[in-house]
Amino acid sequence: MSDPTPRPDGPTHDAAAPAASGAGETPHGQVDDLAADLLRKLHDRTARVLIVGQGYVGLPVSMRAVEVGFPVVGLEASPERAAALQDASSYVSDVPDEQLRSALDAGYRPVSDPAEVGPFDVAVITVPTPLRDGAPDLSYVEDAAASLARRLRAGALVVLESTTYPGTTDELVRPLLEQSGLRAGEFFLGYSPERIDPGNARWGFVNTPKVVSGVDEASRRCVEAFYGALVDKVVPVGSTAEAELVKLLENTFRHVNIALVNELAMFADSLDIDIWGAIDAASSKPFGYMRFTPGPGVGGHCLPIDPSYLSWRVKRRLGQTFRFVELANDVNEHMPDYVVDRAMALLNRHRKALNGSRVLVLGLSYKAGTSDWRESPSIAVVERLLAMGADVRACEPYIPEAGAPALPAPVVDCTPHELAAADLVVLLVDHPDFPLDEVAEHAPLLLDTKGVMRPRRFSGETL
Repeated sequence: MSDPTPRPDGPTHDAAAPAASGAGETPHGQVDDLAADLLRKLHDRTARVLIVGQGYVGLPVSMRAVEVGFPVVGLEASPERAAALQDASSYVSDVPDEQLRSALDAGYRPVSDPAEVGPFDVAVITVPTPLRDGAPDLSYVEDAAASLARRLRAGALVVLESTTYPGTTDELVRPLLEQSGLRAGEFFLGYSPERIDPGNARWGFVNTPKVVSGVDEASRRCVEAFYGALVDKVVPVGSTAEAELVKLLENTFRHVNIALVNELAMFADSLDIDIWGAIDAASSKPFGYMRFTPGPGVGGHCLPIDPSYLSWRVKRRLGQTFRFVELANDVNEHMPDYVVDRAMALLNRHRKALNGSRVLVLGLSYKAGTSDWRESPSIAVVERLLAMGADVRACEPYIPEAGAPALPAPVVDCTPHELAAADLVVLLVDHPDFPLDEVAEHAPLLLDTKGVMRPRRFSGETL
């Protein structure tokens, strides 16, 4: 963990960011005075910080802000979750209870009632931005911005972190905040895309470079100073739209490449080629190649959603189709169907029907080592198995305390008895807790969608 004391030399930069648009009609001298006052508060750690949203993104930001010395209020819309935070009970896997307890002792104040927020110098919006019928739903962002506008004071900074399409900060959030009667320049506004990777032990909030931007130069300097106090390295860019595109670019890159390798896996099976062996060999090339592996689909808040934000924006603004994204969506969204087809074919080769067979599914979260079930393809696989008449049980060592979808399939422990009692075991998530040697020994038939069983001898096949 980096030293929380102020760094006189400022944060590390990747590139200098040019100034964006000016501050309207606000006199430059006034803007400079307001910025200087906020920068002083940020340096002295006296700036009052409000984090709107205390989920997978907002809670880690809150913890870090408290850790470096800021007074922090965390606004969480769910009274139940706010109460859990007040009791030092974390529902975010990357924030242990001990860290939460230390933050509470240091003055962190989680609340669910906006009336309890009080004045703020810095507000960060980290609310969900889901898709509704293929279109971005920014209602949570709109509600947060409207609520902040009622409390906005001259010289305060508002930063949007929620994933969205390019133009949101300047075209949506800015006008809502200006309903306060203040103009941008009298308050500061920026965008910084979240880069939280749940369960990643190597790259966390502090050591992952933070892209920062502002609607004008003064705003960008304030955003840079705030995050420079929280993380090891900031990367300023020239506009909020550019920063908004950064997040969509990162996840569209991953989404398209995962779709590529998923489609290759389907063709390789039909051609009787070991896709995993080919991937291993290709990964030996030290340049011009990045390893991606197939699986049952994509999950989490980012990959199934972010590329569609970009596609929606391109179609709405330019009237054109983002063909790469549309194709990647089609491939990845149909991977659960392909997994069920492979499971059915595997059972058929052993003279069994999927209808009536007992299927044990290993893993329900969207990625290994986490309790994050958002948009998990495993849930889609279970639903399709049940629809085909299978008797499904699931093993999941990471049951979320909040937000777990209701499943008609019982959750059981991954024991030799459960493994042996199944007609088919389907490994969907490569959790480190799964006893793979026991799986290989006791599963009568196994479909491994993650390729983790390859070093072992087992009855079945990989995806």
